[in-house]
Amino acid sequence: MRDMIAYCGLDCEKCDAYLATIRNDQELREKTAKLWSELNNAPILPEHINCEGCRMNGAKTVYCDSLCPIRQCALKKGVTICGDCSELEKCQTVGVVISNNPETLENLKR
Repeated sequence: MRDMIAYCGLDCEKCDAYLATIRNDQELREKTAKLWSELNNAPILPEHINCEGCRMNGAKTVYCDSLCPIRQCALKKGVTICGDCSELEKCQTVGVVISNNPETLENLKR
């Protein structure tokens, strides 16, 4: 399993916050902050768009670091990713991510 697969199965290497961070791309930070603000109806600023990967040591967006219920659950259960959890198939929390992005289930089962 690649280290850049998040607990939920999303590929961090495809995330705009990750890409903006590793490329130090201020334009992408601004674009991502604007989009995420609109999608979440919350004030997200370009300086909030810094992340080095959900499961990696280093910077994370505020949501990923402390608000994401999936990450918090995985940390509490001590699983590497949700694919290691015996409750994956019936989990409603990660089920939302899987239903919106079927590729995540493939990532979790690898």
